[in-house]
Amino acid sequence: MSSTGVNPVNEITFGVNITGRSGTTSTVVKDAESLAIAIDGNIEEWNPMDMAGWVRRLITSKSLTISMGGKRNYGDPGNDYVAGLAWKNGQDCNSIFTVTFPNGDKLVFDCVINVTSMAGDSTAIDALEWEALSDGKPTYTPAEP
Repeated sequence: MSSTGVNPVNEITFGVNITGRSGTTSTVVKDAESLAIAIDGNIEEWNPMDMAGWVRRLITSKSLTISMGGKRNYGDPGNDYVAGLAWKNGQDCNSIFTVTFPNGDKLVFDCVINVTSMAGDSTAIDALEWEALSDGKPTYTPAEP
């Protein structure tokens, strides 16, 4: 069922492929508290004579970064998978990230997972913060009307 109007962020669902880039299973990373999607466009600029000093621009490429913040949950398959990537490099950090928006739109992309922070203060709950950075062109599928 597709939502309309304004919706809370907690109605966005997401997951990672815990087998890397093989298969299509998307596993939720339990105890995530925040999800922030950043879209970065590479903008080329030039100053043609016929524009009388005004700049022309064109977006020539884009990238996505999804920043996740939450708690470390030992024993959860998604959380264990992401946390384990903190100690890996290269192809071992490749995965697939899936986001489904409240209206049913779906974003799927190959990604590199970068664990950025773990642990915390002595009286805090163990943290897990990470990014899913796009690796190539994503697939964005609008919801069926």
